[in-house]
Amino acid sequence: MTEPVLYPRFARARLEEALTDTPVVLVHGPRQCGKTTLARLVGDAAGYTYITFDDDVQLAAARFDPIGFVADLPEKVILDEVQRVPELFLALKAAVDRQRTAGRFILTGSANVLLVPKLADSLAGRIDSTITSAGSMRDRR
Repeated sequence: MTEPVLYPRFARARLEEALTDTPVVLVHGPRQCGKTTLARLVGDAAGYTYITFDDDVQLAAARFDPIGFVADLPEKVILDEVQRVPELFLALKAAVDRQRTAGRFILTGSANVLLVPKLADSLAGRIDSTITSAGSMRDRR
């Protein structure tokens, strides 16, 4: 069995740049295009904690108490599949307003959350959403 080949992420430099001056960076794109891989590649190297909302326990906790969930997050965190928890966006806004630190949150999602007006308004001026991942892990045979 061959090892999967990780194709270069051309958006990596853009993500790293956005993290230097923006509190929240959204990596979005179609399913299976490498959003999580890109976020983990950059985040793991920079000491980010990874949380996925594909985990039912994390999902339930965030939905039940979004403010408490965000308050308990580590200093730098990747929140994967964030479109599953729209309740989180106002809590993220409040956290950023209390402590505006560049590169605090990396969000990933296959749905562009900024197309939902209520969510877009909540993070206006706090989020960079120009990151769209392209390419994925694939087996070469």
